[in-house]
Amino acid sequence: MRRQWLGGEGGPLPDLLAEDVVIEMPFARPGGPSRIEGRAAFLAFAEPRRAAFPVRFEAVREVAVHDTADPEVIVVEYELEGTVTTTGHRASARFIGVLRARDGRIVLWREYQNTQAIAEALEYRPS
Repeated sequence: MRRQWLGGEGGPLPDLLAEDVVIEMPFARPGGPSRIEGRAAFLAFAEPRRAAFPVRFEAVREVAVHDTADPEVIVVEYELEGTVTTTGHRASARFIGVLRARDGRIVLWREYQNTQAIAEALEYRPS
């Protein structure tokens, strides 16, 4: 996922997702989905939004990876840093992901985003 984000492509590589993957976004923006079921549905949702998202990601900092009592589940804390292409403003936002993998593919991805930091970065106007 890190290689793809930094290479200009959004979201995880499709082959990392199980066909019946469930993506949950408990803090989704108003009007946006908080749950998407299925790889095809997620890609149809995410790909056009990523293509239109005015941020060039430049770094992914892994803050921590936490093992859990369930061997299929990890919790990862990370920070994405990038430049807003419309203003040149550099910003970062932190995320927490809870991922369940089975047979080498993600079957559940629950992501908690710092939506306020993202909104502030996109709304930044130099004085």
